[in-house]
Amino acid sequence: MERGNYVVTFLRVLLVLMAAVETKALNGVKLKEEHRNAYATMMYMGTPKDYEFYVATRVMIKSLVKLQVEADLVVIASLDVPLRWVRALEEEDGAKVVRVENINNPYTGQQKRFKLTLNKLYAWSLVDYERVVMLDADNLFLQKTDELFQCGQFCAVFINPCIFHTGLFVLQPSQEVFKDMIHSLETGKENPDGADQGFIGAYFPDLLDQPNFHPPLNGSNLDGQYRLPLGYQMDASYYYLRLRWRVPCGPNSVITFPGALWLKPWYWWSWPVLPLGIEWHETRRQTLGYAAEMPVVIIQSIIFLGIIVMTHVALPTISKLYYKNSDKTTSLMQTAIKFIAIWSFLAAYVVPFAIIPRTIHPLVGWGLYFLGSIALSSVAINSFMLPAIQVFVPLIGIFGSLLVMAYPWYNNGVVRALAVFGYAFCYAPVAWGSVVKVLARLHVSVEREQFFPKSTESSPPYGVNKLC
Repeated sequence: MERGNYVVTFLRVLLVLMAAVETKALNGVKLKEEHRNAYATMMYMGTPKDYEFYVATRVMIKSLVKLQVEADLVVIASLDVPLRWVRALEEEDGAKVVRVENINNPYTGQQKRFKLTLNKLYAWSLVDYERVVMLDADNLFLQKTDELFQCGQFCAVFINPCIFHTGLFVLQPSQEVFKDMIHSLETGKENPDGADQGFIGAYFPDLLDQPNFHPPLNGSNLDGQYRLPLGYQMDASYYYLRLRWRVPCGPNSVITFPGALWLKPWYWWSWPVLPLGIEWHETRRQTLGYAAEMPVVIIQSIIFLGIIVMTHVALPTISKLYYKNSDKTTSLMQTAIKFIAIWSFLAAYVVPFAIIPRTIHPLVGWGLYFLGSIALSSVAINSFMLPAIQVFVPLIGIFGSLLVMAYPWYNNGVVRALAVFGYAFCYAPVAWGSVVKVLARLHVSVEREQFFPKSTESSPPYGVNKLC
């Protein structure tokens, strides 16, 4: 009997301890909830921009976490997505990753990066959820959009007057619809562009005739199909016309960047060419950060600074090499010297652009670009005895154009474009004149055999050729 009392007492103590631990967990850590709705996006491999879209996906997910959306965050990832990326999405970003096989695209003629976009159809297979908001990675959220889960079986935005955009749409998952879509692919259903945009547009051809979506005030879900207000897919090109948002219908909630691939907002060179790029990077700074790229940035900065120091330290040796004894140079040698000098001049502007991490913050990216260009230009200047000021004139012009584009007080995009055009028109003769002077100086130096004087010439003292 006493043993039974001991057992009961032990169980009571154990229950109290478990309750205390659970209470502490609830107070100290927000336990992961299961939601009946989800924001979803997709990832697949096989394009030259896989890493960039991976970064963009993480930034979008983290921005939704920051907005405290009341929904699960789902990534539909193909089986070949690297496991380290999957772990980062799950463990660091709080997303649910659903691994899928790539849907075979029977259409031909589309760009390579669109070949696997039909994986977006897997959104209809997420039947654990009542509603899913399917997203492209180039969406920038300005505020919560959880009211979208009240929309009907299919809802999308018309940023084109006649064609809705599949960068954001609402759907009700259904295995029947998913299987019918796959069957439509197998039977060769008409698809204008061979990608998700054309296929989904053809699958829901009557959306243009449907009413606009207005979320019910009582929180209930609607049935049917609806057109979403433009505020849920504000095309960045609308902003560039007036340099401000004027979208009267619906909340201004989501910016989308459907333009040229090389001007997506995550590329450091996209700003200040396109003003909204800095908004995306500010979101990244507040969420994901730039820790992944910073080691490369630091290493490149050290290398560029080392090149600048070495070219100045080695200048006496370089000058002596120019005046070493040599036979008369041949015409072929003169041509080779000119060719190497010209290409080294061009490389100073191109190489830094090519090697800087593409998704770094624009201010860091442009700063590193100018540092790299100065470093490589100094090599060309000291190696071929070129005039320093003229060599740097094009670089100064690039810096000036960035200032003109970054000026924040233009009345509208037309005035901004005219200002950039006017600056380019005025500076182009200056830049061209500097290039002509550099080539003329190089030609004279080679023709006079400044690099390889006759053996009877004596070496001049160091300092004659030193550039100021």
